[in-house]
Amino acid sequence: MADTAFSGKSVPIKPKLSNDDWIMRGAMILIGLVLIIAIILPLYAMLSKSFEDSDGNFIGLANYVEYFSTPALFQSIYNSLSISVIATIVVLVTSFLYAYALTRTCIPFKKFFRLVAMIPLLTPSLLSGISLVYWFGNQGVAKELLFGESIYGPIGIVFGSSYWVFPHALMIVITALSIADSRLYEAADALRTSKIRTFFTVTLPGAKYGLISAGFVVFTLVFTDFGVPKVIGGNYNMLATDIYKQVIGQLNFQMGAVVSVVLLAPALLAFVLDRIVQKKQVALLSAKAVPLVPKPDAKRDMFFLGFCTLVAAVIIGMIGMAQYAALVKFWPYDLSLSLNNYNFDVMDGGGWDSFYNSIELGLWSATIGTVVIFFGAYLVQKGRGFEKGRGLFQAIAIIPLAVPGMVLGLAYIFFFNNPDNPLNFIYGTMIILVVVTITHFYTVSHLTAVTALQQMDNEFEAVSASLKAPFYKTFTRVTVPVCSPAILDISIYLFMNAMTTVSAVVFLYSSDTSLASIAVLNMDDAGDIAPAAAMAMMIAYTCLGARILHALLSRGIMKKTAAWRGR
Repeated sequence: MADTAFSGKSVPIKPKLSNDDWIMRGAMILIGLVLIIAIILPLYAMLSKSFEDSDGNFIGLANYVEYFSTPALFQSIYNSLSISVIATIVVLVTSFLYAYALTRTCIPFKKFFRLVAMIPLLTPSLLSGISLVYWFGNQGVAKELLFGESIYGPIGIVFGSSYWVFPHALMIVITALSIADSRLYEAADALRTSKIRTFFTVTLPGAKYGLISAGFVVFTLVFTDFGVPKVIGGNYNMLATDIYKQVIGQLNFQMGAVVSVVLLAPALLAFVLDRIVQKKQVALLSAKAVPLVPKPDAKRDMFFLGFCTLVAAVIIGMIGMAQYAALVKFWPYDLSLSLNNYNFDVMDGGGWDSFYNSIELGLWSATIGTVVIFFGAYLVQKGRGFEKGRGLFQAIAIIPLAVPGMVLGLAYIFFFNNPDNPLNFIYGTMIILVVVTITHFYTVSHLTAVTALQQMDNEFEAVSASLKAPFYKTFTRVTVPVCSPAILDISIYLFMNAMTTVSAVVFLYSSDTSLASIAVLNMDDAGDIAPAAAMAMMIAYTCLGARILHALLSRGIMKKTAAWRGR
């Protein structure tokens, strides 16, 4: 005892955990368990199913051998990869030029072009396929422009997918190009460097990480998308449609699980590579940097104005054709306008109830999802100690970003439809649709919350602890008001995705919980293309209304809770 007391060695003393620490750790563990049930266990159930026969007996790799020995199924891998690569190249080039015009030129109407570019976010991916049918289908108004080629196949899938994912890439590239140091360009001018060389030695290197990230996002979205190839793909098989055919068409759940694993592998690889690349990114903007202000250049600005006008015209043409088709009585024989296509109750698809179900799903997902996701991010970011637990929570929260919606939906069938599962009662109800929607879009919302919380100094919590104020008072009175813009962004993100998603819910709805996006799919399958376009436009108008309401709420809440931001 004496040796220890007088040896002069300091013994680290662990700080005593307060009641707040225990409560926060308990809450984190609880949300972590929910994530394990919603993500890990269903994926494990799906993986297990791929090694079983129809009777549930373990058969090893037999299902995989059968899959890869079936040429028609194996061809889908090549088709999906080739379409994804082509669409990625098209979208990256288009989004880079469009973003360059918005950030590095002096073209007029920049706000208009930016708003138009975001239109595809308001619609399900199915709409682009439907619009292409009216433009270039067998009875399309501009089918001659394809010079005899068919829109039903790879051409249509590339075009429709590029339209749908364009704003996703554009937002990333705009962010990458918005950060620039004008001193680099001034040095290039002083050295009489040509514009082309400056572009390849200054502009591209500065935006390369954004372009790489956008490339991975586009590739993953196109590779895993179900809506566009389902509507416009014809007989051109893709992995996502193969899952649908195996499960819905043939009730072959084991082979559906195999295709899901095959679909998951490239998406997971793209996700891992993106994480590796992002870790190598270094800060390109120093404290002494001078913001780049574009200077007028008549020829350059005229070219980019024409380019943006062309892209905007294509986007407006796609959404405009869908709306026009929804109002035409009988294409192409009776082009008089009518609202008959909005009489959804007489169509095969779920009627108006499916539209109301989608709004209900969006509201529940936005409300519950925002609370759970933001509070979970707060526990991870502001909790003390418990490093391993917080790290594990963060890792689980990132997983959904790499899991395609079709894979997650099928995994939920295997897990929640099991009679031995005590949670089996939620299968076929609105509850499971809310759970899968929040889970599917968890990662982006979580990262948004974490980014907002990282901007708050930890001294807020330190001062609160020194004053012996409960953590929940700091959370509700300080953290939530300060982070209100991010909280509102999370809520509108979840609502809009709940309205437009197809892949995550296509296996999980029942007759009582049919959704608007599923109604679009079912009406298209039944040949009611015009009513399908009408329902897709109802989704678009609902999302547009939600965005407007979100903007108004954001402005009002910011005035009340963020007056300190002004001077």
